[in-house]
Amino acid sequence: MTTLEPARDALHRFCVAPMMDWTDRHCRYFHRQLSRRARLYTEMLTTGTLLHGDAERHLAFDAAEHPVALQLGGSEPDQLARAAKLGERYGYTEINLNCGCPSERVQRGAFGACLMAEPSLVADCVKAMRDAVSIPVTVKHRIGVDDRADYEFVRDFVGALHVAGCGVFIVHARSALLKGLSPKQNREVPPLDYSCVRRLKRDFATATFVLNGGIGTLDAARKELAAVDVAAVDEVVGLDGVMLGRAAYHDPFLLAGVDQALFGDAAPTATREAVALRMSEYLRLEMRSGTAPRHIVRHMLGLFQGLRGARQWRRTLSDADQLQRYGADVLRYALDVINDAHAHWPAAA
Repeated sequence: MTTLEPARDALHRFCVAPMMDWTDRHCRYFHRQLSRRARLYTEMLTTGTLLHGDAERHLAFDAAEHPVALQLGGSEPDQLARAAKLGERYGYTEINLNCGCPSERVQRGAFGACLMAEPSLVADCVKAMRDAVSIPVTVKHRIGVDDRADYEFVRDFVGALHVAGCGVFIVHARSALLKGLSPKQNREVPPLDYSCVRRLKRDFATATFVLNGGIGTLDAARKELAAVDVAAVDEVVGLDGVMLGRAAYHDPFLLAGVDQALFGDAAPTATREAVALRMSEYLRLEMRSGTAPRHIVRHMLGLFQGLRGARQWRRTLSDADQLQRYGADVLRYALDVINDAHAHWPAAA
């Protein structure tokens, strides 16, 4: 492919971030029960894992997860192109290149956030993947790295990728400090700068920009999608999408409001109980294929977050003895535990 991918605002209006060890296929299937419209991402998979490991184990997923994107980690254009072709063959609707992860392990592999210092190499990677597949190739990145936190740095990075054909940029609105901060600290310590992302949208108006970092509620997501004043500029710029990470994982039921709040869908919101029962059937099918219950229910611990009974729910699904005893029926049992607890609580005044 040589033509520029058009901006696809509606497709990226709301995304759930790729999160290592969290957004596996079971997590994504669960999240899809809560929202039909949210765009889901795999955890980052390295090119080596896919090209020299068990690609089937890492790439296979349920068609119900769509739309779902594959996030790749790597820095060799040829290897990324081959891995992207695998992703397309397995049915993913987007290939996303990780240029934002600050972990030392990722740095040792010469990819992640450290790639921001090599825009020409990243542009070659983008072009190689775009030439290899017919689905969109996107990039997730930071607004700076180490002492390169000036706007011109990230502008030139985005510009090089835009020329190479990247039309969608998912921007974690913090710099990455590669030395001295842990990945967790890199998600919290460097200050957020949403105005930087809006300046990028102004300067690259035909591209799609998705804001990531610090967004924890749908109200906050709506606010950031709306047009606001850009510092020192007379015009107003609205962003094309938002991406939530840990907030969506720890309090997953917020995803149940996405379709109505951000897409205007009229369909009724799913209930927690209905989602748990659908996941119970999924658990039963997966166990027939040898999946241990803990690999599925661990993603559901926050389903009742903030409600009476949430502690009993978490305790039941975290108890190895209960998982062993109830197996495929453990989610139905956990619902019974909550209902029984409710029956013994005094009515609210």
